[in-house]
Amino acid sequence: MEKKPVFGWRVVAILAILLCLVLGVMYLRASRLAPPAGTDRPAAAAQPAAVQEPEAAEQPAAAQEPAATEQPAAAEEPLSLWTPGSAAAEQLVSYVESVTAEGSESFIPVKDRIAVFDMDGTLTCETYYTYYDTMMFIEYCLVDHPERVSDELKQIAASIRPGYLADETLARNFAKAYAGMTVEELRDYAVEFGQKKTESFNNMRYIDNFYLPMVEVVKYLYDHDFTIYVISGTERTTTRAIVANSPIRDYVTPNHVIGTDFEVKQPGHETESSNLNFKYEDGDELILTGGFIQKNLNANKSIYVEREIGQRPVLAFGNSGSDTSMMNYTIDSRNPYPAQAYMVVADDNVREWGKQNWEEKSADYAAKGYIPISMKNDFAQIYPEGITRAEEQFHERDWSGESLGESLPQAA
Repeated sequence: MEKKPVFGWRVVAILAILLCLVLGVMYLRASRLAPPAGTDRPAAAAQPAAVQEPEAAEQPAAAQEPAATEQPAAAEEPLSLWTPGSAAAEQLVSYVESVTAEGSESFIPVKDRIAVFDMDGTLTCETYYTYYDTMMFIEYCLVDHPERVSDELKQIAASIRPGYLADETLARNFAKAYAGMTVEELRDYAVEFGQKKTESFNNMRYIDNFYLPMVEVVKYLYDHDFTIYVISGTERTTTRAIVANSPIRDYVTPNHVIGTDFEVKQPGHETESSNLNFKYEDGDELILTGGFIQKNLNANKSIYVEREIGQRPVLAFGNSGSDTSMMNYTIDSRNPYPAQAYMVVADDNVREWGKQNWEEKSADYAAKGYIPISMKNDFAQIYPEGITRAEEQFHERDWSGESLGESLPQAA
């Protein structure tokens, strides 16, 4: 009798299962390659709106492509208060785009994006009768608190005229004027003074003297993850008060303000040579002694940057020779990152009181490796609407009088 194969039916079953598996895999692959239901073509192949077929463009709104496939609106100009075509603005934007682009050879990590700004003449007007700390000193000595200062300081305040020298000698007199004030009192007075109006401009309080195009630069850099420092020749507490009440207050914190330093101690220890001889206790005050420590100009600017920041900035903005040390420190060939330095030239004598010669200044700055900025040609707007230059920059005052001291000079 012939034997039947024992495993024949099992082999057939296995082959059937394998065939089903193969067919299933082929189906899955085909379904993955097919576009989703309701989609005419892959998103990458979508045509821009400008080349849509006429009939598609005429369809009712409900039948149009989803909003996500439409072209994005044009980006707003990052420096809208600068004159269109400004070479300085274009260089800055090009630089920022390069150093913030991931994968760029010029890329700078966020932690190393440091920008330093001088204040007077770079962010704010520094022409007399509008130079903030000088006018604050004059008003303090001769108007607000003449009873607190010596006749010598009153004479100095009354003698200041256009073209005066804002040097260390004058800064030492500023320190003497505020002797006995707490740090908080000096800060409060600086804020109070900022509400006064300058006679050099119509409708301008002293706190309004920020150059709006430069404010825009600060914001633009902040929005691109730069850390902003203000490095000023104005006393540090005063500079902090100015910044904290200005259009850049949201972009610069108090610990990112570096300025000239006056001596500060605790009451009862003003004459002690070392602060190691006493300790701060709960409720103690910090007062200005009238002593002077250091004027933050020239080489001191680069030294302060090294001491308080601890690394080279990659962007620096200034307006005069007293800023060049900071500028040179920034663009030094040993800087590990691409760096730039910009100099504001006060050449606008219509909207401002600038009298600098653009041709001379720009050539000099360019030769030093700085990018010059023309207030006249690069700034589309300088101050808020309604602020205009007055007919006269300097208004002579008669400071003589018993309340101000017998030895004050008479007005010319």
